[in-house]
Amino acid sequence: MAVQWFPGHMHLTRKAIGERIKDIDVVVEMLDARLPGSSANPLLAELTGHKPTLKVLNKQDLADPTRTALWLAHYNALPGTRAVPLDASMTTPARALVDACHQLAPLRGGMAKPLRVLICGIPNVGKSTLINTLKGKRAAKTGDEAGVTKIEQRITIADDFYLYDTPGMLWPRIIVAQSGYKLAASGAVGRNAFDEQEVALELLDYLGAHYPQALAARYKLRDAQTATDEQILDGVGRARGALQSGGRVNLQKAAEIAIHDFRAGALGPATLETPAEFALWLAEGQRVDAQRQIKKDAITQDRLIRHKKIPRPARVGLTDAPREPED
Repeated sequence: MAVQWFPGHMHLTRKAIGERIKDIDVVVEMLDARLPGSSANPLLAELTGHKPTLKVLNKQDLADPTRTALWLAHYNALPGTRAVPLDASMTTPARALVDACHQLAPLRGGMAKPLRVLICGIPNVGKSTLINTLKGKRAAKTGDEAGVTKIEQRITIADDFYLYDTPGMLWPRIIVAQSGYKLAASGAVGRNAFDEQEVALELLDYLGAHYPQALAARYKLRDAQTATDEQILDGVGRARGALQSGGRVNLQKAAEIAIHDFRAGALGPATLETPAEFALWLAEGQRVDAQRQIKKDAITQDRLIRHKKIPRPARVGLTDAPREPED
């Protein structure tokens, strides 16, 4: 089952960004450093593509440093884009973000031309925590679940630096299946929009292939790299006491434990994708989506043909009957 989540307030956010972007100098897009490709919003790129962009790989302390370096190189190679890693709770790197914005818009600054920055990102990526760090007080609401911020807020970071905070926004349809699962595992998707067991199995399958030592250390697993995702989930439940009568594992509870441990960093630094992997997933998603659109268009065309009103020949009445020739 594909993971999708686009509640009503996200429609309003999309509209608000479209209106606000005309007056913005720099766009800051916060990404989850554990899934930098999957957490980059393609809809946001459409809305703000012509503006200088700073990609902030947040939660770097939870991510794999080697893979973070790959993603920074990937984004820094894009035109009009800079990328920096960040832990939103660290004061000095957060202030460095302000300097990076000034470098992207060197002609803005001072009371006459204050720098106007729009900060966006997926839900629960850490925007509000970063804003509070920049401001030095609780200027924005924070929470460990998606959808805490509901309205746009303007926050004055300095006399010549205005920061516009927007609610976290996903996109109407996630075409990369892997991204949906990773977004759900990270906490970017509302808890009622996905199946925990399905997401946990996908998460454990990837971690087992790329971070087996972390799983072995946390859950005392043997051969985590060769075990199936179902076997790993069973091991999680047994290691953490998620058992039912008869010694059976409560798979729902085990799934919740695995997801919680990943979000909390209890498994150690881990990144769920590389630029090369994401490029392959995206290409496949685009191919499948193109096929889906072709089928959809064909169904629409067929429906139009079947319901098309075909003109009927005029009925001939009694008064229209051909007359006999007169003598």
